[in-house]
Amino acid sequence: MNYQIIIKRIDTVNEVEGYWSDEDYIQLLEKFNFPDAATAEKKNLPELLEMAISDYEPNEAAEIVLTYKLGEELNEGQIEQISHNMLIDKVCEEYPEIHMQARLFHVNQLLYKAYNGKFPNTKASVVHFSMTPTDCEVKELTAESVLKLLNNGLSDRNLIKRLFEDQMTKNIPFPTAEGIVWELNTADNVNFSLVTSENWINNEDVIASEFESVLEEIEEED
Repeated sequence: MNYQIIIKRIDTVNEVEGYWSDEDYIQLLEKFNFPDAATAEKKNLPELLEMAISDYEPNEAAEIVLTYKLGEELNEGQIEQISHNMLIDKVCEEYPEIHMQARLFHVNQLLYKAYNGKFPNTKASVVHFSMTPTDCEVKELTAESVLKLLNNGLSDRNLIKRLFEDQMTKNIPFPTAEGIVWELNTADNVNFSLVTSENWINNEDVIASEFESVLEEIEEED
């Protein structure tokens, strides 16, 4: 299947709007011992949470938020280690479990704002692009398909291409794509926005804004 790809722009952002829900804020406020969180005005919840967080030591606050988001997958020792590492390193870019990196980013940025920069500032990229099939009908594309189709427009220095060359260029499964692509949004399966870490895709990675790509049918591994 042949596609015409246009990368329209890449926005660099410090946070992904809409990630934290009102229910998230209420539950976190309760964990930070803020009284009557459920009855507070919803528009004030983010600011109230920042205030509640800042009453705690940074690593203590990190443990609470990490436990809320990742407590079912990480044990207490792992969370404690990450809570200390987050103060000095961009853990969300370096953590080996790629499917956890998005949540680590959102936790990091929540803490970054609450502590006015005591945590490293990490960034996300919102990639706006179109993928138009030239020899077939419009089909729903997955994170895996989208990354493979973007390959021809990305520099060889791009981290995804360097780490996953075979998965990006051959018709083999690429399950890690689901962890690299944090969000994939489209209303028509032609025009898309993709959210990922700036570490995975950034403006310097793009060597062509318009190009063609071929999407082969994935051969499932035995």
